[in-house]
Amino acid sequence: MLRQLIGQVKQLLEQQQTASSSSSSLVAPNISFHLQTPPLLHLPRCYFLNLDDKSAEDSCYNIIMTAGKSENLKMLEPGKPPPKKKARKERNRGKVTGSSCSIENLDQQIWKEFPEDLFEAVVARLPIATFFRFRLVCRKWNSMLTSQSFSEQCAQVPQPQPWFYTITHENVNTGAMYDPTLKKWHHPTIPALPTKLIVLPVASVGGLVCFLDIGHRSFYVCNPLTRSFKELPARSVKVWSRVAVGMTLCGKSAGEGYNILWVGCDGEFEVYNSRSNSWARPGTISSNIKLPLALNFKSQTVSIGNKLYFMRSDPDGIVSYDMVTGVWKQFIIPAPLHLSDHTLAECGGRIMLVGLLTKNAATCVCIWELQKMTLLWKEVDRMPNIWCLEFYGKHVRMTCLGNKGLLMLSLRSRQMNRLVTYDFSTREWMKVPGCVLPRGRKRQWIACGTAFHPCLTAVA
Repeated sequence: MLRQLIGQVKQLLEQQQTASSSSSSLVAPNISFHLQTPPLLHLPRCYFLNLDDKSAEDSCYNIIMTAGKSENLKMLEPGKPPPKKKARKERNRGKVTGSSCSIENLDQQIWKEFPEDLFEAVVARLPIATFFRFRLVCRKWNSMLTSQSFSEQCAQVPQPQPWFYTITHENVNTGAMYDPTLKKWHHPTIPALPTKLIVLPVASVGGLVCFLDIGHRSFYVCNPLTRSFKELPARSVKVWSRVAVGMTLCGKSAGEGYNILWVGCDGEFEVYNSRSNSWARPGTISSNIKLPLALNFKSQTVSIGNKLYFMRSDPDGIVSYDMVTGVWKQFIIPAPLHLSDHTLAECGGRIMLVGLLTKNAATCVCIWELQKMTLLWKEVDRMPNIWCLEFYGKHVRMTCLGNKGLLMLSLRSRQMNRLVTYDFSTREWMKVPGCVLPRGRKRQWIACGTAFHPCLTAVA
């Protein structure tokens, strides 16, 4: 563009010289051009060039080079001030107004004849947070949560990344949910949960979360997204000690029913079936399994299909229970050396182990995979060294929240409080933003929690 403008000036000079040589009686008029000053210079003056002057070409070239961009130079009428540059907000406002007008002009008849089944298929694929804003539009859209056809559409959508339902030290009676896709914390309220008791999330399946009060007396099942809630009937066995809890589905979704198993260190256990809404004792633990179980209550139960896996010690290993056959099995698996705060996890049907590996003053988070042939743990990944340097010389404790595909690790000491997620499929470590209550500034300390796959149609 600069070369073109210089070329045009040269042509005008040549034409002017030709005209003066052909007719001496003609007087060359004074031709003036106004050049707009580039905005970057902020000089409110115009430059007048006399093309009869021999230095006009050089002056024009110098001004063009100073301007930097040729589009900043425009032809102006004599006596007219240069136009002011519009603010970006004003330019965008015009674009938005134009787009909104085009949307309003859309044929409403097209949307009236939009197929209902296709409409539900589109809504089922919306992000969870978007859907909850969407359902506020009218009662019809809100009623889709109870629609059977909408449930079928949701079942066809691939399972999203799990969310995390957590309890903080500062607010044990309210929960906080973390969405790893948007990297955002939500603070739901579940009015049906008892407020006079401390209720902790212990297991999840199919979008439902199982809660157990701190006195180990009552069980509750809830969908944190829709607040669908149920208090389970009283157990036939009174157990006052700590228990490990696991959940499995009876079919492909929570709508076909679910089972809940609790087991104590003395070998007592019961199974709850949602379809019969009752507890049952299907049998006893096999005699070849050493009692007491010495269950690791820091480790959440892992469910793969119809089987539940619990971590135990003395001897180190895993205990499994099959919900269909009712058979207990025990696997003796030596734990890695210098291991602490370890917990079971699962990824694609594989049993994983995550824990703190401490040697001398160095601490690191490591990931192991169980080798089915040898029944030994094989290290497959560990936290980046630059992150582990922060733990050097500190007494770090770790709590693992969730154990299906995506982990949330709460790492804390007297001087530190960190939240980290780990994706088994991509082997990616990500830092989690601090959990802050609405209208608050203080970061909350995560006490415990569990992962759950968000499901809009799951009913307790």
